[in-house]
Amino acid sequence: MEKVVGLINGYFHEPYASLVNGIVLGRDLFVTELFLKQLKNVGLIHIVVLSGQNITLLSQSVLRVLTPFLGRQISLFIAIFIVCIFVWFVGLDAPAFRAGIMGVLALLSQIVGRRSIPLYLLFLSGVLMLVYDVKYIESISFQLSFAATFGIIIFSQSDSKLESTRLRRFLSFLLVEFRTALSAQAFTVPIIFWYFREISLIAPISNILISFTIAPIMLLGGMTIVVGLIDSNLGYIFSFLLQLPLQYMVFIVETLSKMPFIVLKL
Repeated sequence: MEKVVGLINGYFHEPYASLVNGIVLGRDLFVTELFLKQLKNVGLIHIVVLSGQNITLLSQSVLRVLTPFLGRQISLFIAIFIVCIFVWFVGLDAPAFRAGIMGVLALLSQIVGRRSIPLYLLFLSGVLMLVYDVKYIESISFQLSFAATFGIIIFSQSDSKLESTRLRRFLSFLLVEFRTALSAQAFTVPIIFWYFREISLIAPISNILISFTIAPIMLLGGMTIVVGLIDSNLGYIFSFLLQLPLQYMVFIVETLSKMPFIVLKL
């Protein structure tokens, strides 16, 4: 792990290096106090936490590559193995552990031919985590990760049909992103307020502006690591591409954090 972190630190300066290490590998932030405060003020501190989206992208990528050659069933077993190795590699912190368990359970449900129910998988993963270590219940990251996922599952599901025009599709996309952000915020705000005595009023907007960059950062970050470990010079190609969404993310964080009255403090 330290070799991978060192590789990322060699390609990027702060805060970009910490963002990549956090989003892709689930590592702790080593940014300045100012940038950390800015992330909290705009409600984006959660973006540097390994989430279920990482696991989903990883498993789906494995299935797309292997299924044409090995078949669906064998590819599912290999995907489960890779997810387990990945979670062990990044560490058994609460968000990564929960995301890994949910990912494995979802893959297992495909093997046995059953429809996976996200809410059921969430609660089952929570139970398994507490069986493994009951002290997880005291972890703020566990509470926030569980609450955000619960809110998204309950309230952000949409059965609306894709609109015909580009404008309506774009507006539909914004609506879904806004509802997802609000869904996560609805259940995490009480926890954040309890521990930190502050609430970001601009969090739904900042999440909409940032959410679409997470997948490209994870994919390009993964490619940067894999290629960089093989040939550090070739890794610079992907790190250059990765620089673009990272710069955009930092720009949004720094710009929104300068707006007045965005944080409610007790």
